[in-house]
Amino acid sequence: MPWTTLTTRTAYENPWIRVREDQVVHPDGSHGLYGVVELRPAVFVVALDEDDRVALIEIDRYTVGASLEVPAGGSDGQEPLVAAQRELLEETGLEASDWSELGSLFALNGAALAPEHVFLARGLRQATDSSHSQLEEGISGVRFVPLPEVLAMIGRGEISDNETVAAVSLAAIKLGRLA
Repeated sequence: MPWTTLTTRTAYENPWIRVREDQVVHPDGSHGLYGVVELRPAVFVVALDEDDRVALIEIDRYTVGASLEVPAGGSDGQEPLVAAQRELLEETGLEASDWSELGSLFALNGAALAPEHVFLARGLRQATDSSHSQLEEGISGVRFVPLPEVLAMIGRGEISDNETVAAVSLAAIKLGRLA
């Protein structure tokens, strides 16, 4: 028997998230309460330069502190590719001439409805428009790291952002770098 939603109420909402409480019937037939966090669709960009290095941002997250991540952000109602191009520019000051969608994922399946779109960006160049502001988001720098070293950093726990781990892993698989 699948999950059944009996009632839904919004417990909290802002422009970025919605938290809802659902009265549900569990697959075993018992009744209960399920909390769901709904996030707007997000985009993640694995940007590779001509030397096969991944652009990673150094960012201070309000929730977890220092983090090393691929450029990412909310789609803000834009088509995923357009949002990915915007996020790459805003967070790194880079543009790319070659884009391909690697796939779609969901974060935190047990508690959230959080769709994600992952893109590979190549043909990187410094943007002529430098109006982006990294400081507001806590970005302190952009680092280019060879893809094999990024994978090693993931293995050592030096990169712990789940979406970055998933995006880089998906890129490595699609590029034939992981079996």
